[in-house]
Amino acid sequence: MGLKNGQRTIGRIMNKNPFPVIVPCHRVILSNGKIGGYAWGEKIKTNMLSKEGIEIKKGKILDSNKIYRF
Repeated sequence: MGLKNGQRTIGRIMNKNPFPVIVPCHRVILSNGKIGGYAWGEKIKTNMLSKEGIEIKKGKILDSNKIYRF
């Protein structure tokens, strides 16, 4: 996105997301394709993404075109 240190801002916003069903913060990943953190833990995030059909191997998204990237 081009925000200098924007990842911290995005992380704080997503951590306080009051509408996780409407704003799917579990779909935000790191720019290197790794799943990154999640308020309820990486294991839950991985499970949610897997149920949505996102392929993950060793903590990394295989097809990141289906995910928001920051």
